Amino acid sequence: MRKLKITLREMKRNRVLYLMMLPFLIFFFTFAVYPVLQAIYYSFTDYNILEAPNFIGLENYRKLFLEDTIFIKAIQNTFIIAVFVGPLGYILSYLLAWMINELPHWLGTILTVIFYAPSMAGNSIMIFALIFSNDSTGYLNGILLKYGFISERILWLSDSSYILPVVILVSVWMSLGVGFLSFVAGIKGVDEAQYEAAAIDGIRNRWQELWYVTLPNMKPQLLFGAVMSITNALSVGGVADALVGFPSPNYASHTIVNHLNDYGLIRMEMGRASAIAVILFFIMILCNLLFRKFLSKVGT
Repeated sequence: MRKLKITLREMKRNRVLYLMMLPFLIFFFTFAVYPVLQAIYYSFTDYNILEAPNFIGLENYRKLFLEDTIFIKAIQNTFIIAVFVGPLGYILSYLLAWMINELPHWLGTILTVIFYAPSMAGNSIMIFALIFSNDSTGYLNGILLKYGFISERILWLSDSSYILPVVILVSVWMSLGVGFLSFVAGIKGVDEAQYEAAAIDGIRNRWQELWYVTLPNMKPQLLFGAVMSITNALSVGGVADALVGFPSPNYASHTIVNHLNDYGLIRMEMGRASAIAVILFFIMILCNLLFRKFLSKVGT
């Protein structure tokens, strides 16, 4: 009770600041908090948009986990993609940003544009569609046939055994987006005086500089990059749709987002779609909390 009184007293003292924050808080609640709460509510209902929601408790969740084998497949595919795209994309983004910082400014600028461009241009996926085209005119099949590595064309985008690796490869390249730019800015923002002070204190190589100086100074950028990487890795779905269509052969690249779109945009079963969205939301929250805990140990 005492803490509540202190909090209310502080809020009253800083009421002008809270008033200035009010427009942001209104928009944040309207477009972020309210949709989440609404999705949680609809996840416990049978709702098809045309009729009023009918409360059914945990039935949507029961059907998803106990009856919907495609959803289980979607979870499996999502985590397989996330295991590769999340860590690989994150590490690759940082290593490329670190490399660019060591290059002359003009060359680093050119490489930054080259690495960032695929995530900025949505039609860049079509380039990968040409590379992995199923026929012999596809760039990869053409090269492999020309030099005798294969005797017949490989159905990269039709054979279920190849689809998931191709989607992972393209998703890793596409993941070099805003997080990559934040790493570039974070590394360039580290004060050179700290490296000089670290050398006096006993830092002897670049790896020690990285762990004890660069990374601790980049915690905000690292956290932001992690959030973007986890979000992109778990919400992947558009890449597979653009490469192989929907649904993919044998649901080889079917993800949670694909399943969500299936129920929400095609079947109009918004109750089931909301349950899928809630599950994905809490998976993302859990992954972000785990990475935040790991990041707190960096440089200690």
